[in-house]
Amino acid sequence: MSDSAGSVPAAEVMRGIALMSVAMLLVPMMDVTAKYLTETQPPLQIALARFAFQMVFALLTAAIGPGLSVLRARRLWPHLLRGFFLSGATVCFFTAVATMPVADAIAIFFVEPMILTVLSALVLKEQVGPRRWIAVLVGLAGAAIIIRPGFETFGLTALLPLCAALLFALYLVITRKLSGEGGMLCVQFTAGLGGVMLLGVLFVAANTAGYEPAEAVMPDLPGWGLLALVGALSFFAHGLIVQAFAAAPASVLAPFNYLEIVSATVFGYLVFGDFPDGPTWIGIALIVGSGIYIAHRENRRSQEELAARINRTGPPD
Repeated sequence: MSDSAGSVPAAEVMRGIALMSVAMLLVPMMDVTAKYLTETQPPLQIALARFAFQMVFALLTAAIGPGLSVLRARRLWPHLLRGFFLSGATVCFFTAVATMPVADAIAIFFVEPMILTVLSALVLKEQVGPRRWIAVLVGLAGAAIIIRPGFETFGLTALLPLCAALLFALYLVITRKLSGEGGMLCVQFTAGLGGVMLLGVLFVAANTAGYEPAEAVMPDLPGWGLLALVGALSFFAHGLIVQAFAAAPASVLAPFNYLEIVSATVFGYLVFGDFPDGPTWIGIALIVGSGIYIAHRENRRSQEELAARINRTGPPD
């Protein structure tokens, strides 16, 4: 099957969009929890625990359900590379939110769909038409209106979400390239294993060298519970992302990353009492409108191409 959007059945594309949308509602919950944990634990330790718990959840789910054999990857190293990229993005982002608001970090992170769209065209050879380019730009403009980040306020700290965006885009590209190789549990387990390998080495090295910002802290019981929650949210959210990219092209899903800013706004209100102002609602409207347009455009294009194939070959027997 080609990676171009037109060759993917409309039902699969819409399924991918739905899965991606749900995932983007869950991710900010993990970010908010991680920010709370950074008050008592170093970001590197939180990220390491996240991938360790993600790996444990995948292991337990496989043991209870289909069996441990489903965790075996045909090509292990590409899956581990996914984990390396994702864990690097996680450390960058968790370190950023330790010193800046989650919403501001997410706003800067939202250069990621633009990076992903470029990578989709260059690496995956997906066809990205001008209308979808415009929709991505509209969504990015909506995110900018909502957050209005001030790079001058945070200085070099603002580079951390940018690094996270690049690494996460690379993670998504590899996820798309590996679609069909191993089930969701295999992907989750190997990504968790890759994250534990990379971050474990960094954590031990940092503590051996006496690097204070990464100094190990023994969590209390509630702390362990919150670390497990971060791992659980990661397990479910990124499992949905893996399935989404197996169903639809990366360039189609890219604008739906913007839904994360919508859910972040909701959690900001529920947790911190920050009610969106007028410009924020305008930004949300642009993001949602962009996503709806992409879904409508992709569905219509798939239906037109299916009709054209039927006209050329005749209806199925």
